[in-house]
Amino acid sequence: MADNNNEEKIKFFDGVKGEFHKITWPDQKSLTRQTVAVALICLFTGAFIAVIDFAVQYGVDFLVK
Repeated sequence: MADNNNEEKIKFFDGVKGEFHKITWPDQKSLTRQTVAVALICLFTGAFIAVIDFAVQYGVDFLVK
């Protein structure tokens, strides 16, 4: 049973290795543009959520007082 388990693991990792060879990696320029785009979207989304949070907090504080 242990031999069968080892053979399955070897087949699995051979399959993983084969799939990695199919990957087409982006070039440096494309990777840089996509990374900058993701970072900017994260910053803008975080800023938007912060503004909404402050507005809601202000509204709640206004209603409670």
